[in-house]
Amino acid sequence: MNQRPDIEIRHSTCPHDCPSACALDVEVIDRSTIGRVRGSKQQTYTAGVICAKVARYAERIHHPDRLKYPMRRSGPKGSGQFVRISWDEALDEIAARFNAAEAEFGAESVWPYYYAGTMGLVMRDGINRLANAKKYSRFYATICSNVAWAGYAAGVGKVAGVDPREMAKSDLIVIWGTNAVSTQVNVMTHASRARKERGARIAAVDIYDNETMKQADIRIILRPGTDGAFACGVMYVLFRDGYADRDYLARYTDCPDELEAHLAVRTPEWASAICGVPVAEIEAFAHAIGETKRSFFRLGYGFTRSRNGAAQMHAALCIPAVTGAWQYEGGGAFFNNGAIFGFDKTLIEGLDTLDPSTRVLDQSKIGRILTGDAEALGGGAPVKAMLIQNTNPMTVAPEQTLVRDGFAREDLFVAVHEQFMTETALMADIVLPATMFLEHDDLYYGGGHQHISVGARLIDPPGECRSNHEVLQGLAIRLEVRHPAFEMTSREVIDATLKKSGWGEIAALEAELWRDLQPDFRAAHFLDGFAHVDGKFHFRADWGEVNVPRQMKFGPWQAMPSLPDHWAVTEHADDEHRFRLATSPARSFLNTTFNETPSSRAREGAPTVLIHPADAATIGVGEGDAVTLGNQRGETTLTAKLDAGLRRGVLIAVSIFPNRAHAGGRGINVLTSADSIAPHGGAAFHDNKVWAKKALPPLAKRD
Repeated sequence: MNQRPDIEIRHSTCPHDCPSACALDVEVIDRSTIGRVRGSKQQTYTAGVICAKVARYAERIHHPDRLKYPMRRSGPKGSGQFVRISWDEALDEIAARFNAAEAEFGAESVWPYYYAGTMGLVMRDGINRLANAKKYSRFYATICSNVAWAGYAAGVGKVAGVDPREMAKSDLIVIWGTNAVSTQVNVMTHASRARKERGARIAAVDIYDNETMKQADIRIILRPGTDGAFACGVMYVLFRDGYADRDYLARYTDCPDELEAHLAVRTPEWASAICGVPVAEIEAFAHAIGETKRSFFRLGYGFTRSRNGAAQMHAALCIPAVTGAWQYEGGGAFFNNGAIFGFDKTLIEGLDTLDPSTRVLDQSKIGRILTGDAEALGGGAPVKAMLIQNTNPMTVAPEQTLVRDGFAREDLFVAVHEQFMTETALMADIVLPATMFLEHDDLYYGGGHQHISVGARLIDPPGECRSNHEVLQGLAIRLEVRHPAFEMTSREVIDATLKKSGWGEIAALEAELWRDLQPDFRAAHFLDGFAHVDGKFHFRADWGEVNVPRQMKFGPWQAMPSLPDHWAVTEHADDEHRFRLATSPARSFLNTTFNETPSSRAREGAPTVLIHPADAATIGVGEGDAVTLGNQRGETTLTAKLDAGLRRGVLIAVSIFPNRAHAGGRGINVLTSADSIAPHGGAAFHDNKVWAKKALPPLAKRD
């Protein structure tokens, strides 16, 4: 099909909370309209393939329900009653309320709150500049990656690994802890290429028979939180049956003899009793790994959702070190390339104004913080005012009962800068309309690959939408706070950041479209030594000294196992709570982004919970019945979907749907905990004990 001559193809980068950071070709029809969005074939990781929800981005950016004008609440919180106001009125009121809170309770009573609704560095992280310059409470990001980062760095020494494009040159790709078909489609691009061109096999290790599992040649279904036991059983077989590369172990690892002795009692039988995988499957998986030198371990973010996730990530990562797979092209491991980019974010975040004594509040504990929990507040002042960008905590944060109670406080002032009227925006006092990624300039890197890029403004925003950077500039004037970045355009901030980081000027990067920063083969495979001081891969993890950007200590980190093991600190099922629940990601949503697009909503339907048929029979539940799940934190109701592709006693609630999509308006995160995960914090979204019972009448018959 020929391209229309009046349509211009422009280039950009997907901004959403996904490691793929896909390279995009965008049809620009005019100064306010886009058409199709496609994956760029010019960038070798994206390789022309993107997910369906981003391919349909026109329906999101041109959605009739987009916010277009500033508004002030005119009715009760959550009522949806707002009146239109001017930008000057909105910014004046926000600044006045921030100043009033500071005057009465101190600067730390103001908490700028954000996350990864965009992964662009200027629009995501610029809010920290306001917090640092004003000495407001700082923000500690725990809702996503800390746990897995720590587990990976404990072994390798930093968060970087083999070129992920080498999956195409592997003979066995192990996709562990990520449903890549739904959440990282480019992983499957390169794995499928290896299968087609080399006859490679794909192995999937996860907790249910998801879309990735269905495409795999080897399928391992675990009980949640038992990856460490499975990994130990596999390594036992590798040592026992002569698959351990002893020359590699002696040269590149810290304590192989100690590891082998430690594994002597961690047999496949021991592992099977814990993880639920039959002994024969553990043995067969180990033999497949041991017999395949080019085995590539693509480890995912599933590890970061469990109380023992860091230890589990480390245990899985140890397997290719035992076999010496790191020596070979198409062998080794990869999780994220965060350590290779080296951005100096001083200008973006105002790090030159940071006061280390300023209070830091845990993102995941927002419910406890807003309801006055003294420990969560660090013994300091209550939070009285907030600016929220790039996130929807009223739906995505754990302990939703507390979150809802906190946002309902009449003495809490909240300004929300958003693209749609989310459930968080509904609780705001002031709502500001935000641009989307094609309507502003930003700087991106791909954690799941090795490219950096500039995403330029391609079209004009609708109505009076303003970018995050512009909002911060407007507030800085009114709050009388000075920093050079507040006086610069976003393009100027990008240009200066690139120069400070050693990556040249913005014009040069734009001319290249996407710059490949992949380290050379020897560096990426650690053939001259791993990133620890001793140059070794560490089987013995030092959890007190993990080389990751965020190193605040949380949870029982001193009790973590130093050698790979099953660490039994998950929320165990009991007589009252017979099931383990994981809230795994949906294919057509990305957290709550795309909740509003018709195609994504149609594909996902209503909130469902996967339940094994035998478990369903014990509670009298059939296909399509309404099921209520509950625990000490709350309860919610979903539709049952019977599925034999998970272990008995395990439930999977594919998410995240809006709270209002659930009966009673209580979403899945009423069940999830904000307990701190060792060693650096996190939220255990896949680690919940629940009871389950049939709900009457069925959802289909509700009004």
